[in-house]
Amino acid sequence: MPFRPPYPIIKQGKLKFNCRNGIYCIITVVLMKRIIKKFRIDKRIRAGYGSAFLILLLSYLLTLYSNKKMAEEGTSIKHTNDLITRLDNFLSLMKDAEIGSRGYFLTRDKTVLDSYYKSRMKSGPSFYELHAELMSSPDQIARMKKAKKLLDKKYEIIDSTINTFDHNGYRFTDSLLATESNGKAIMDSLRAVVTEMQNTEKDVLARRTEKLGESFHLVNVIIVISLIVALLLFVFGFITYITENRARRLADIRAEEYRQELEERVKQLDKANKELLEMRRLEKFTATGRIARTIAHEVRNPLTNINLSVDQLKSGMEGGEEERQVFYDMILRNSQRINTLITELLDSTKFVEVRPGPLPVNTLLDETLLLAADRIKLKDIQVIKEYSRGICDVAVDKEKMKIAFLNIIVNAIEAMEGEGGKLVIKTYSRNEKCFIEIRDNGSGMDEEALNKLFEPYYSRKNKGTGLGMTNTENIILSHKGSINVESSLGEGTTFTITLNFA
Repeated sequence: MPFRPPYPIIKQGKLKFNCRNGIYCIITVVLMKRIIKKFRIDKRIRAGYGSAFLILLLSYLLTLYSNKKMAEEGTSIKHTNDLITRLDNFLSLMKDAEIGSRGYFLTRDKTVLDSYYKSRMKSGPSFYELHAELMSSPDQIARMKKAKKLLDKKYEIIDSTINTFDHNGYRFTDSLLATESNGKAIMDSLRAVVTEMQNTEKDVLARRTEKLGESFHLVNVIIVISLIVALLLFVFGFITYITENRARRLADIRAEEYRQELEERVKQLDKANKELLEMRRLEKFTATGRIARTIAHEVRNPLTNINLSVDQLKSGMEGGEEERQVFYDMILRNSQRINTLITELLDSTKFVEVRPGPLPVNTLLDETLLLAADRIKLKDIQVIKEYSRGICDVAVDKEKMKIAFLNIIVNAIEAMEGEGGKLVIKTYSRNEKCFIEIRDNGSGMDEEALNKLFEPYYSRKNKGTGLGMTNTENIILSHKGSINVESSLGEGTTFTITLNFA
């Protein structure tokens, strides 16, 4: 007989409780409550604080980048200032040379020319240093070369003036005055070139200073915006936390109420379970009585014939050997009938011995349909095959499984009355199992017939023995398979058989 759980499913409101699992429901609620306490931080709170962290991190990275840029601008500003200062120093070399030469003209003391010679010695290195630092600006390089030419020319004029002054006995002549005037013009040109270079560098300095100020301003803006956003997100997270915490407290209260309700329902289910066990005992007793009455009815008729035959034989009937043989045959035939009934009952309640082998399930179903072909044609039933073509072989005992399928198909044929009968047979695989569905659009079964379908000697047919579906279930279970039935009155019945692949 099929396994049926000894506990009911009781519906109350929207919840379903199984008495067997009632205690486990309470344990689950307690565990869920502990898990909720463990995970207090809501996703929205984590999102709020996480966003604040990311924004602050981004602002810090932008600040770091801006600081790096400001450092670079500061270095450039320092470099420009150094260039302006060196240009001043470069121009001051000529001033030192003029001061030294004029002092010599006035004092006629050779030691005064030291500043001039030092100036001339420094002019070369100073030029090359400035030239190296101005490599990025072609215009400034051109001006620097022009300044160097003017400087060299000025040195040549001073040298010539000193030599001429010495040869003339330390006296000024008209030619010396003309040379001095020419030197002054060269000095003015040199001063103009250096001043132009300084102005160019000052323009660069002004732009870099302005850019540095903008970087400072940007950093301040980033910091202020980051702080504002972080503060807003913190406020959002704090408000969300308070709201969620309040909701959790309410949830805890409801969980406690739910636990108490579960405990009360478990008590009710326990009471209902005891009542159900009593009902199952009564049902079992009723089923046993029905089987006993069926067997008694089936056995009584053969026993009556046997008893009549024995009475006739005991009465010393005068008939011959032929007449006595008729009664002997009657006794034998009826005793065999009783033995057959007992054998069928025993076979229906024990697992049959099967010898499974690999066999295509679609082929097995087609061969079974051939056995029922006459009935199908007689009732003009449409057979629809929905076979899975790539399905693997199943491990079954061919002849016994044919009997199981045939019993289901014959029941489906008998349930379809009138025209328009449809028998749908479908095969498919799922979870490494083979599924066979046999569906009809017949009269269907009510709940009582569905619950007693596989019980021995239960049948609503006039000539049915009530062992066909019992044997079917026995064969399928012997193959370590399963059978499930769904049916509704007026809508038909669906049998679903599950078998193992070979």
